Amino acid sequence: MAPAPTVTQLVEEIRSDAATSDPLVQLITAAEMVAAMNDASDSALGFFVDQCRRSGRSWAEISEALGVTKQAAHKRFNAAEPTAELLTDRAQAALFAAGREAVAMGHNYVGTEHLLLGVFDPRGGVAAHVLNELRISRKAVRERVATTVPALPMRSSATPGPYTPRATQCVTRASSEAVALGHEYVGTEHLLLAVAADTDGLAARVLAELGTNYDDLRAGVIKKRSGFDR
Repeated sequence: MAPAPTVTQLVEEIRSDAATSDPLVQLITAAEMVAAMNDASDSALGFFVDQCRRSGRSWAEISEALGVTKQAAHKRFNAAEPTAELLTDRAQAALFAAGREAVAMGHNYVGTEHLLLGVFDPRGGVAAHVLNELRISRKAVRERVATTVPALPMRSSATPGPYTPRATQCVTRASSEAVALGHEYVGTEHLLLAVAADTDGLAARVLAELGTNYDDLRAGVIKKRSGFDR
């Protein structure tokens, strides 16, 4: 392994890049160089973390190799990608239900509207409770969705199509919603908040038409979370 540059080498390089003896300019140059080095280091580590994940290594193994906790490793390198280890059983059931909704509607893709319909399926989940309290039913959502994306004859294949880029972003954003609420898991409530946060998505537009928005849903999640089995 090539040796890391010494402090003396770094200082000389910073002074050379600054091209002035002004201490403040040198400090700014040093800060920019350190930030660039940190970004490059994180990117390099992130590459090998992703390589480990693709090869089937668990977050427990990765965190042990890095010398940090599993939560810290996941938050630093892949907080935006919920894995089966973080998704609750109900959240996984909601994603499965989303695919089933898409197939039933004859759609060859899974969009944010299907994700919204999916979170109704695990009835004991927080998302379903919050939507029920706001008097939003799956039937009402289906009807609103159908006015924009009409249902087609049910597809012969029971295998859902691919997620749209927007739906993929919502699934990954669910992790950020969980982190923001201080939760170490990704549940149906976080999926619900993620689709509501994407105000340009069909799901968020449907929710708005039904009289609610991200802020209302987030308040409902915070209120309802305690006491519920995730």
